[in-house]
Amino acid sequence: MDMRKLQYFLAIAEEGQITKAAKRLYIAQPPLSQQLKLLEDELGVRLIERSGSRKIKLTAAGQALRIRAEQMMELSNKTVKELKDIEEGSQGTLPIGITTSWDATFLPKKINTFHEQYPGVSFQVWEGDSKKIEELLHSGVVEIGITRIPADLETYQSVALPDEPIVAAFNPEAAYAVTTGSVRLVELADKPLIICYRHEALLNYYREVGLEPMILCRHNDVRSMLAWAAAGLGIAIVPKSATNFIPSNKLSFKEIIEPPLRTMSAAVIWMRNRYLSAAARHFVEIFPKV
Repeated sequence: MDMRKLQYFLAIAEEGQITKAAKRLYIAQPPLSQQLKLLEDELGVRLIERSGSRKIKLTAAGQALRIRAEQMMELSNKTVKELKDIEEGSQGTLPIGITTSWDATFLPKKINTFHEQYPGVSFQVWEGDSKKIEELLHSGVVEIGITRIPADLETYQSVALPDEPIVAAFNPEAAYAVTTGSVRLVELADKPLIICYRHEALLNYYREVGLEPMILCRHNDVRSMLAWAAAGLGIAIVPKSATNFIPSNKLSFKEIIEPPLRTMSAAVIWMRNRYLSAAARHFVEIFPKV
């Protein structure tokens, strides 16, 4: 039972006459009658009551088939539309791998921008360090990674992301709270610091000036670092965009002016010479090249 026979049958049922249905379908009446007979033979039932009148009447089986045929045609049309939407990137699921710090400070805003343009696309987000994200890309678990700029440009394609300033975040009621408008790193050396594992520039600076900083904790999750700081445990050294992540009445943020620290270079990356879905291509397009 193919879809064409069902289309012919529905036209007959809707028009109530084989002659009118044939005109609607732009075919001659005898071939249409033959297709109807073939459908009845295939199903082993009579679908219409035949009489001397040109007006046809559906049998009980014909009425049941009409309902099912309408459902099948609707499902067929819906399926074609869904497949087209997936091909065009307006439907489907996009798996993304992202390093934790970027997830907290960067990804939500971009996801919102993308979702406004493609509301039918859902997301699967995997977190990990840069090595883990590259493993997820190689295995095909994710299509897009947001991590450090890859050294292997033969394996990956990428769009570089802009860096941003690093600031000090702390509970304003803590004993070590900074009261000036900005702060220098040397002024933070004797205060409990909560730093990211990747803050090598900060540690290198302290080594260069001969100071041993008081590192309370090394972390890789900006959200947790801010929570620790809000609880009064120490001063979190975080990207400036993190200032929007916790209510301002719980934390104070001070710009680090000497030396002016910035986030490590990062990029949106994907596997070179591998098929990229339309949804993934659209996602890459929301990142301006810098």
